[in-house]
Amino acid sequence: MKTITIPIIPTNQTFAKVHGPHELHLEAICVFAAIGFFLDGDTYWKDQVVLRPASKHTLDTEGKLLRSEPYFKWHHSPKTMSFDTALEGYMSLFEQIIADQTEGKQIILPLSGGLDSRTQAVALQGRKDCVFAYSYAFENGYAETKIARQVAKICGFEFRDYVVPKGYLWSVIDDLSKINGCYSDFTSPRQMAVVNSLKDKGDVFSLGHWGDVLFDSMGLPKLSKSEQVDVLMGKLLKRGGLELAQTLWELWGLQGHFTDYFRSRITDLLSNIDIEDTNAKLRAFKSMYWAPRWTSVNLAVFEANKAISLPYYDNRMCEFICALPEKYLKGRKLQIAYIKRKAPELAKITWQDQRPFHLYNYHLNRLPYNLPYRALNKIRRTIKMSVGVPYIQRNWELQFLGKPNQAHLLNRMESPRFYDLVPKAIVRQYTHKFYNENALQYAHSINMLLVLSQFYKNQVHGEAY
Repeated sequence: MKTITIPIIPTNQTFAKVHGPHELHLEAICVFAAIGFFLDGDTYWKDQVVLRPASKHTLDTEGKLLRSEPYFKWHHSPKTMSFDTALEGYMSLFEQIIADQTEGKQIILPLSGGLDSRTQAVALQGRKDCVFAYSYAFENGYAETKIARQVAKICGFEFRDYVVPKGYLWSVIDDLSKINGCYSDFTSPRQMAVVNSLKDKGDVFSLGHWGDVLFDSMGLPKLSKSEQVDVLMGKLLKRGGLELAQTLWELWGLQGHFTDYFRSRITDLLSNIDIEDTNAKLRAFKSMYWAPRWTSVNLAVFEANKAISLPYYDNRMCEFICALPEKYLKGRKLQIAYIKRKAPELAKITWQDQRPFHLYNYHLNRLPYNLPYRALNKIRRTIKMSVGVPYIQRNWELQFLGKPNQAHLLNRMESPRFYDLVPKAIVRQYTHKFYNENALQYAHSINMLLVLSQFYKNQVHGEAY
């Protein structure tokens, strides 16, 4: 026997065997099609699970799960404290965690236009000779790299920017299928386009994932259990995901209705979280089920090249969050105050989510103050589109649109072996809707059908990657 301890927010999935038939878990796959990740411990197979976070698991010599025992449960136990006390606690803990994770190492720091990576830059600014920073933007998309370059320049970091090019996916999709195990779509991990260029840049990636969830509040009033489930379902279901899931549910002859099954699953999982405060409870739900089964899956892209470290995933950070008053988390207050106090020049750089405003004036991002920027931005996009240059906001636009991409996509999905799982007529129906009716509405469906086609051909039929 062996015991495996899983962190509160794990960076990867750990699989184990359970009693049951070795057959596809079709209900779980429908959920995957609807939201883009598997819930709880679900996998593609009925006799396999992913070990739950924040627990110690005992497995037998054949890798079969014998028992599990949680060592941490998310809670909401806010202490009476001033904002300054909360800020001092956050600064001290955050900087200690980063020091512990990166001491004596050359650091690779992805920078974006947001706040999480900027807080990391603040904590690392005294170690400028140890940091290689980089950023990437979509071809013909928003120049996020300009903000990142400004951050790196002020901190004194070596910096390079990259462009996510059109159609890169088809040269890396087999490798990506193996890396993420087909537990995520293939266009969300856009880092796959550039990660090979970073092999000689340092020892460890310092990644800012999940800071935006832990250090913010949904700002919801106290909601009933049913209302909380409604909120979660609205946030979990992808555009077009419910339609695809219902299509597959009926195709596979599953009992009842998908929506009822999905609501029941969310209700049961939410019921296991013993927290009264609505916002804290939903944050815990996302940290227990969303982070491990969605965000963490594609961390494997980084880890396939270098070691990874995530300060916001650290157990100490999770425990710290449980003791903070909710009012100090709302609106990213602590992260903003940290940047202002420790690096005021970084606070003056545009915050991408509030562009063109920064951390001192982002409250002006409303009419009429943001009208000039919005008007100018619209004019620029219109001019580009008039000369045939589309404005790119999402990776699937670069990887799926256009005739060469379409040919690659259809070649991947239109396989007699995949048709055993999803008939040709269904595949053709969704590709037609995507290319001829509404690409935005059906992009998620195409993403999921592509993933399912790769999974079914490679893992069920055992074709080589």
